[in-house]
Amino acid sequence: MFLRRLRIDRITTQGDPIPCPIAWIDNFAMRNFTNDAIFDDTLPVADGLLEAGFRVPLDRLTPAMEDWFRRKGYLAPAETLRIEELPR
Repeated sequence: MFLRRLRIDRITTQGDPIPCPIAWIDNFAMRNFTNDAIFDDTLPVADGLLEAGFRVPLDRLTPAMEDWFRRKGYLAPAETLRIEELPR
């Protein structure tokens, strides 16, 4: 089920990528087990690393995570996320 490895970085206002803490990623994943089934196929494994199934669309994952992280106060208004698929 978890055939993809995704790197999740917070891009600071200086442009520096910083791996998102696993606690942030886990908080997002746990929220989505009950609210949006499209993200159920996710497994946080380390800082900046999420495993996911093929049905998790990156074009929806990025804005959904950014929105959740902003509402939780994890991301500053000028910061963004970069999510990229890593080779296996």
